[in-house]
Amino acid sequence: MRWNTQTVAEPLPGSDSGLPAQPPLLSLAGALRTVRTPEFQGITFHEVAAKSALNKVPPASSMPFRWTVNPYRGCSHACVYCFARNTHTYLDLDAGLDFDRQLVVKVNVAEVLRAEVSKPSWDREHVALGTNTDPYQRAEGRYALMPGIIRALAGSGTPFSILTKGTLLARDIPLLKAAGANVPIGAGISLAVLDPELQAAIEPGTPSPAARLTLISRLREAGLPCGVMVMPILPWLTDSEEHLDALMGKLAAAGATGVTTGALHLRPGTRDWFMGWLARTNPHLVGRYRSLYAKGAYAPAEYRSWLGKRVAAAKARHGFGRGFERDEAFGHRDATAHAERPLSGEGAHRGGGHARRGGSENPRHQESPPLQDALF
Repeated sequence: MRWNTQTVAEPLPGSDSGLPAQPPLLSLAGALRTVRTPEFQGITFHEVAAKSALNKVPPASSMPFRWTVNPYRGCSHACVYCFARNTHTYLDLDAGLDFDRQLVVKVNVAEVLRAEVSKPSWDREHVALGTNTDPYQRAEGRYALMPGIIRALAGSGTPFSILTKGTLLARDIPLLKAAGANVPIGAGISLAVLDPELQAAIEPGTPSPAARLTLISRLREAGLPCGVMVMPILPWLTDSEEHLDALMGKLAAAGATGVTTGALHLRPGTRDWFMGWLARTNPHLVGRYRSLYAKGAYAPAEYRSWLGKRVAAAKARHGFGRGFERDEAFGHRDATAHAERPLSGEGAHRGGGHARRGGSENPRHQESPPLQDALF
């Protein structure tokens, strides 16, 4: 994503005429103003004008899509495990509280996107949304950028997919239905923590598991496909057979058209934040996690193989599985394996149950390559 110093002639999305405008507090090219409002206590919005909306995925990437759009940087969902936290350090902000509370808003993203996808050179390739931070986080309720993005993509004949934890997506179901009549679309909901207490602790800014299950049902009732990303699965917290079986059952009952799973990975920026949370909430697990992730960001191959078998059995019991027709509904794959690059010359580029306190199936450490299962 590139920025310029243009101004926005029209009123800014989410603008409050009675709210005093402040000069930008971040030294970003394209910075327009900084906003704090009582409706978003503790959140600071840094509004910027973007020169481009489409982010091109580097050719060397294994992503099955080449283009992404991310209207926001930072995310008030505040998921402790979020892989994208380190991208905030590109802005000279920290990967912890700043990522949760200092949000960059690309206020003109829909207008810029519309111009980009209207060019004769645009090949109408698939565009993925929600690959870095959530496009339906709470800020979307203020700025309403997604309707314009959806209209721009659908109006140009561009297929797209959306991945989110945000139930605000329900607002745009009519738009998605209309878009789906013209272009292939995919909708994916991220839900991996079924226990409300654990969810509130590790994903404090997200809608409840029950609310997300309702959203899945609403999408299906509207005739839209809805895959579910069950990521990250947390060792000793959400990887029990009981939890996985209960979660797959809930997803099947809600009508999910596919399920993709994967183990927690701890990249720089995320690792320290997550381990600090773990020390405060589950100190007895700190040593186990340090051992399991001693050689890198990814769980060892032995653990992932063990988890894969457990997940496959749970999926099969509830009608999900390899080759099953419902698992082909979402085209937004491996979104977590790519992050947005810095703002200068930016290229293209984010998972539940009662805590399990131990058990005989204790994963052992083993080095593994940094590979991810495909997402949807």
